[in-house]
Amino acid sequence: MALPSNRPLSEASVSAYLADVSAASSTFVAAPFRGTIKRAYSAISVALTGADCTWSMTINGTAVTGSTATITQSGSAAGDVDICTPTGANYVNEGDTIGFVSAGESSTTSPTVFTVVIDRD
Repeated sequence: MALPSNRPLSEASVSAYLADVSAASSTFVAAPFRGTIKRAYSAISVALTGADCTWSMTINGTAVTGSTATITQSGSAAGDVDICTPTGANYVNEGDTIGFVSAGESSTTSPTVFTVVIDRD
């Protein structure tokens, strides 16, 4: 069995909680240091119904390029994780506001935790 590759020690993560990803809403977390956002995850607590739900990221209110992810309704279950890998406008300074914005297309109340991975400068 191949061993997994280790992540660099320069990477760290911060998380934010959203009470309902199925409602058009946002949640925020402060960047603890400066660096580049490498990836972000969502983990839902309840299966979605009605439709897929999309979310994206912002930094100080500006959209992060390539940060849109779709939580698929069909076959979803508590604990499902989705990921996005930003491609631009993804540099943060210490204290910047990182936002997670849900478009709210689905219909089940589903608490969600978002985690963003930042590579320190």
